[in-house]
Amino acid sequence: MTQMKNVAIYTLTSELHDERSVNAVTKEFLESLGIEYILKGSDYSDYGTFGLNLIYVRTGGTEGIFRRILPELQTKSSRPFYLLTSGKSNSLAASMEILSYLQQHGIKGEIIHGSTDYIAQRINVLERIETALKQLHGTRLGIIGEPSDWLISSHADKAQVKEQLGIELVDIPMQALLEAIEKKDEGVMDASSERVEIQQALPGAQRIYEALKDIIVDYRLNGFTLRCFDLLTAVKNTGCLALAKLNTEGYVAGCEGDVPAMLSMMIVRSLLGISGFQANPSSINPETGEMVFAHCTIPLDMVEKYEYDTHFESGIGVGIRGFMKEGPVTIFKVSGDLSRHFVAEGHLVNNQSKPDLCRTQQVIKLCDKSQTGYFLKNPIGNHHIIVPGHHKELIENIL
Repeated sequence: MTQMKNVAIYTLTSELHDERSVNAVTKEFLESLGIEYILKGSDYSDYGTFGLNLIYVRTGGTEGIFRRILPELQTKSSRPFYLLTSGKSNSLAASMEILSYLQQHGIKGEIIHGSTDYIAQRINVLERIETALKQLHGTRLGIIGEPSDWLISSHADKAQVKEQLGIELVDIPMQALLEAIEKKDEGVMDASSERVEIQQALPGAQRIYEALKDIIVDYRLNGFTLRCFDLLTAVKNTGCLALAKLNTEGYVAGCEGDVPAMLSMMIVRSLLGISGFQANPSSINPETGEMVFAHCTIPLDMVEKYEYDTHFESGIGVGIRGFMKEGPVTIFKVSGDLSRHFVAEGHLVNNQSKPDLCRTQQVIKLCDKSQTGYFLKNPIGNHHIIVPGHHKELIENIL
């Protein structure tokens, strides 16, 4: 049985139909779906307040009723109108007329109709999407420093992000973080590495972590992206360990000031409740669909084990070599103006540890090898987000 939470069902019924017989059909139809819901009936006073708000078109002859209440509903919610129909009593025909009217006026909507299994699955997907979008609304994400100089395409349209997702992007000067680091004691951190340079770098990496937590509190952030390479020269250390820990604690913590990557991670967090691995494609085999992704940090809650190493490019500080469980994965990226996105499913076939790449390295084989063409012909920047499991349908529907 599909378990639902936070689903409200409102009804539209023609006065010409017998209420008793319509109620009997309603009971039978809704119970056949095997979902949890709150039946609100024709009282639309709290429409829009639930995770998913469905309008159950129970009969034909309801088009005029919907047109009359539409202005009020639009003041309560800006989300698409989801029209549930069993097909009984000309309800599908009425739903089609209503949807056509909405589209003529530039208003989004969808008819939910089909087998009981299809309807239940579609409601499940929509409930998760609508709940995630509500969670995103009011989110504050920080841009600490600016995007790294080499990320020439990885900026964002702040106004569009605020309008479409309700996310506020907050600029934070790098100096604010450096001052926060300066205030922290050196501290002591147990080292699992036998390498002296890593043992010496761990206390400094811990200071960066604690300073970033202060920034999160001071700026009321749900996450951030960090111009992390500036730390190499400013404090002779890296943010890799701090980002790994903060993602594990439920924040979104991205690298190199890459705003689209941060947005992609935030969407994953709200929709799936899990961390995402921000990584570069390092090699691609278009003939087999096999790719290598790598970066010097990964959320610690994504891996079965991990070890410390130095940061790859600089050879200093603390990097993370994480080993994620082999199996299904999804690769995702959204553009900074939200006009484009990419989603592909694949399988993590191997974690490797080559010396000439960033420390965490994943060999992923795409389910559809033709999708390698996107990376070579029309990519959205270089960083992409990898998450465990196959989630293409959910992610495709949220954008």
